[in-house]
Amino acid sequence: MQFIIKFALILDSKNHTHNMYDYISGNIVELTPAEMVVDNHGIGYKILISLQTYSALQGATEGKIYIYHHKHEDDELFYGFADKEERAIFTLLVSVSGIGPNTARMMLSALTTDEVRMALISGDVNKIKSVKGIGLKTAQRAIIELKDKVGKEGVSATIDLGTGFESNSHREEAYGALITLGFTKAAVEKVLNTILKKEPLCTSEEIIKKALKLL
Repeated sequence: MQFIIKFALILDSKNHTHNMYDYISGNIVELTPAEMVVDNHGIGYKILISLQTYSALQGATEGKIYIYHHKHEDDELFYGFADKEERAIFTLLVSVSGIGPNTARMMLSALTTDEVRMALISGDVNKIKSVKGIGLKTAQRAIIELKDKVGKEGVSATIDLGTGFESNSHREEAYGALITLGFTKAAVEKVLNTILKKEPLCTSEEIIKKALKLL
């Protein structure tokens, strides 16, 4: 059996551009719920993994592990995933300020990839902040930044936009997002009135960011 290490260039929004391994395939020498060692051509690669990757690989003697190559100052680590989908969610999570690789790995250990995706899309703040290391503000930030990036297949939601709103799409989008995050209608309306009175030309993203600081 011939093993290959394939190189790819991926943009990491926190640490700029990296030369990054796409995957490492080889013999699984060690496997624990937190890490594994893969032997490729006599080199043992230590790879940090989530519980769901551990579950997917149990019993396997060889495999292909998709890699996220984390480089920060003197720190250089491999995070590994049994499939590309989990790696894609991990990469999005670490792009959010306040969520580092270890916290993202913890999230993907406490929740499945689908559960993380659904929590982001539906604005389930409580589920996201139930993960150790993620507070309310970080959970809110993750939802705002990622809900449109994780895919909405099979998901539909109806949001009551209330009454008395002029046809301002930015305001409506911001209102809907903030209600989804769990804020009360009265509080959201008050904050939106304050923001738009001062800065009526704000985009929905700007409105939401300003509102999260005031709510």
